[in-house]
Amino acid sequence: MAKRGIEALGDVRGKRVFVRVDFNVPMKEGTSEISDDYRIVSSLPTLRRLLDKGARLVIGSHLGRPEGGKVEPEFSMKPAADRLGQLLGKPVKFAGDVIGEGAKKGAAGLKDGEVLVLENLRFEKGEKKGSADLAKALAPLAELYVNDAFGVSHRGDASVTHLARLLPAAAGDLVKKEVDKLTPLRDGTAPRPYVVVMGGGKLADKIPVLEALIPKVDSVFIGGGMAYTFLKAMGKEIGKSRFEPDLLETAMKILEVARERSRETGRELVLPRDHVVAASPDDIKRYAVVESIPRDCMALDIGPLTIADYTRKLEHVKTVFWNGPLGMFEKKPFHLGTHYIGSFLAYSQDIRTVVGGGDSAAATRELGVEAQMDWVSTGGGASLEFVQGEDLPGIAALPDA
Repeated sequence: MAKRGIEALGDVRGKRVFVRVDFNVPMKEGTSEISDDYRIVSSLPTLRRLLDKGARLVIGSHLGRPEGGKVEPEFSMKPAADRLGQLLGKPVKFAGDVIGEGAKKGAAGLKDGEVLVLENLRFEKGEKKGSADLAKALAPLAELYVNDAFGVSHRGDASVTHLARLLPAAAGDLVKKEVDKLTPLRDGTAPRPYVVVMGGGKLADKIPVLEALIPKVDSVFIGGGMAYTFLKAMGKEIGKSRFEPDLLETAMKILEVARERSRETGRELVLPRDHVVAASPDDIKRYAVVESIPRDCMALDIGPLTIADYTRKLEHVKTVFWNGPLGMFEKKPFHLGTHYIGSFLAYSQDIRTVVGGGDSAAATRELGVEAQMDWVSTGGGASLEFVQGEDLPGIAALPDA
């Protein structure tokens, strides 16, 4: 899995380097204000390293989901460019296009140590489609290429895959660190006992990683909305809790595999045994903690007995891969399960916790405990695919070390 890093590019002084980053940051609703700049901050080590060496940076990213190459001003990269300038403490130029005159002139006019951010790459319809022609149009903007966008390296976007094969390429510091931190989880060499804490709303998103990891890990702890598809498959009353009817058979098969493995090895798949329920997510003044979910209520968080179960069983664990919140953490009081388990993992000195991006990463930042985690990935989907053993196109496109 080792890919060559920036040092393999040699002397970058005076050279234009196209750096593919993941600045797909959340914005405050109805504004152009960034609500969480974690992904921009995560790119700084690579960008500063190149700038300190005198490189001229052409930065490309996407933001949001513009339709089919359509220019949509609410998805402009300008706020991200402005925030990058603030974090770097220097002016950052902005091109109002991707492969037009603004981009060409902006890149050609760069001096050593200067930065140009291109407009949203997905304003070009060929980006999301993985167009080789778009990659060829981007290539003249730079002489070298660095992929520091782990969060989109599981996609086949033109700037992630094709461009890496058109220019001398390397992995950025962030991508190399992501691979380094996630590889032991992928190949099963992480210190044991090694367990997975899996949450989130949709079981469909997690089936491949569950099927891949159940044979590798010592236990799997389930929470969040996906737990109720399992409980429904087991014949439990789940009230109005959300579940995926078309996945009941799949959930039962996963449970059967887990049970067989538990009989053979003692390793287990653990589901919640009590729940915080309400009539709806908005009914925050009337909620209850129950072991049996009433028919007119839905489960919105794991309950205190489950929290106690999980923390007791986690006490002697050495490695945890955590992906997905354990309840509707964005809405109080249904945040407590996620916050308690997150805090327990953060402050347990003997546990090495790797957070698999997405909402679980957002929860660690909300709690202020990301520094206490061994690693907080910048890629939710990418980290899941990598850990389950998939080859990520953006990583595969880079030269081996």
